[in-house]
Amino acid sequence: MSDLIIKNGLVYDPLHNIDGEKKDIYIKDGIVVEKVNGKAKVIDASGLIVMPGGVDIHSHIAGAKVNAGRVFRPEDKVPECNEKSTKLTRAGTGFSVPSTWKTGYLYAKMGYTTVAEPAMPLLEARHTHEEFNDIPIIDKLAMPILGNNWYVLQYVRDNDIEKLAAYVNWVMEVTKGYAIKIVNPGGVENWAWGRNCENVDTPVLHWDVTPRQIVEGLSKANEILELPHSIHIHCNNLGHPGNFAHSIETWDITKDIEPKGREIRNTHCTHVQFNAYGGSNWNDFESGAPQIAEYVNSHKHMTIDCGQVVFTKYATTTMTGDGPWEFALHHLGGMSAWGAKPGVKWINGGIEAESGSGIVPYFFAPKNGVNAIQWAIGLELMLLVEDPWQIAFTTDHPNGAPFTTYPIAFKWLMDNKSRKEMLEKIVSKKASSATTLPNLDREYTLNELCIVTRAGNAKNLGLKDRGHLGIGAIGDVSIYKLDPENYTGYDVEKAFSNAAYTIKEGQVVAKKGEITATPMGTLIQAKGKIKKDIHEAMLEDVKLRWRDHYSINFNNYAVQDVYAPKVKIVNGS
Repeated sequence: MSDLIIKNGLVYDPLHNIDGEKKDIYIKDGIVVEKVNGKAKVIDASGLIVMPGGVDIHSHIAGAKVNAGRVFRPEDKVPECNEKSTKLTRAGTGFSVPSTWKTGYLYAKMGYTTVAEPAMPLLEARHTHEEFNDIPIIDKLAMPILGNNWYVLQYVRDNDIEKLAAYVNWVMEVTKGYAIKIVNPGGVENWAWGRNCENVDTPVLHWDVTPRQIVEGLSKANEILELPHSIHIHCNNLGHPGNFAHSIETWDITKDIEPKGREIRNTHCTHVQFNAYGGSNWNDFESGAPQIAEYVNSHKHMTIDCGQVVFTKYATTTMTGDGPWEFALHHLGGMSAWGAKPGVKWINGGIEAESGSGIVPYFFAPKNGVNAIQWAIGLELMLLVEDPWQIAFTTDHPNGAPFTTYPIAFKWLMDNKSRKEMLEKIVSKKASSATTLPNLDREYTLNELCIVTRAGNAKNLGLKDRGHLGIGAIGDVSIYKLDPENYTGYDVEKAFSNAAYTIKEGQVVAKKGEITATPMGTLIQAKGKIKKDIHEAMLEDVKLRWRDHYSINFNNYAVQDVYAPKVKIVNGS
């Protein structure tokens, strides 16, 4: 691996308070260093902006659910989105659910180098890692789903938080996972009985626990382990009018739990746009983003990501571990904007004693009042949350839109004129009458965009070696052609759609929209701290009840090391 010098670029590195400073970056053996000696490759970045490689905190890119989405939707393989093979790359297809190889190429072309898969069923973890190994270039991490797991429910019911922590730590080990994911806590378990959890105090059938107890228990377990990322929550009652109140109630559960190793953050709530709804039904549906933002601005124990909706030419594929919500969406219409009848397509999945899932194709139509309000809510959240370190930009790929649409939304964040044009000419008037978006004039700076797409996400995930360009950081760099003193919304979209250079560990992997190298990315895994005697007692419990819960043998459950040929383990703080 040759040394690399990036010269004369305008560097944005918020973690080190560098805001558009002309500065040279030196990379040796894949790591940012103070200087390189001797011969090195030089990239002249004069007139270009330089940022750390992009870090996506929440994107469904791999696993059984994602693969089911590919099989489920042959119409998603539109010819104009096909990836042709070259001497370096393999062919790929898929608009909203790209094939594995194509996923890595598309992220790299946009300047992203690290992506978090946020929903890995434990029993299907091996499949997730098989797909990870087929996704080139980018580093990956996966979050095991734990909010409806029977062992979790048992330990929460018994208030045995130490054994709960030991079980979570064992799960991280055997699934090669990174962080605790909680999806509709208790609601997915209730869905096995045709029910749901509408709020944090709805009883979980047959378990004598509530979502409140599940969230609190897993949060406390996370702090015992001192895992690098906070709990990652998909709230109850997602997608339903009036749910903003339930979101705030969920965040209140953890506000007094002391975080360890993560400064003051102990909770991350994901794709909040889908949980920021006001009104009581679809007729009086309105934004609850101002109330959500007010809470976030006044509480520093939490972070969120927005789950932005972006209007596209084709239907997207909604997929989530929240089975009851997908059933509701299936009845709301799905692809009805394409002329299909409501409820035409729907998948419901159940993963034994662990979790569930659902898949429904959906077309977000700009002239549909509800969809227009949803589009506006994501932007409201991004613009109303005052501290960019407390919010991340996502689309909940592919739920709100494919990740390839990020640059379109960056245009709206950075250029008020582009937002106004959407409000006045393209979307339903409901976006103006039922939200505060028309009154918001804030425009993101490049420094703030760097935080919500890189620096803040890496910090939130506890990845100290990326999201910045300081000495010792991994040599992941994105370079874009954009004049920071003079740009339009169109310029922003164009620049961030295809990086001038994407550099992975000091190697140029993409240049002006072309893939130039396809190295294997690294799997990032977390390991917590737990007492040996607690771990052994927990394992005895698990083995004792294993045959009652699973259709496979205990010894066949763990993901073998062969599925992680290149791994980095992040220990508890």
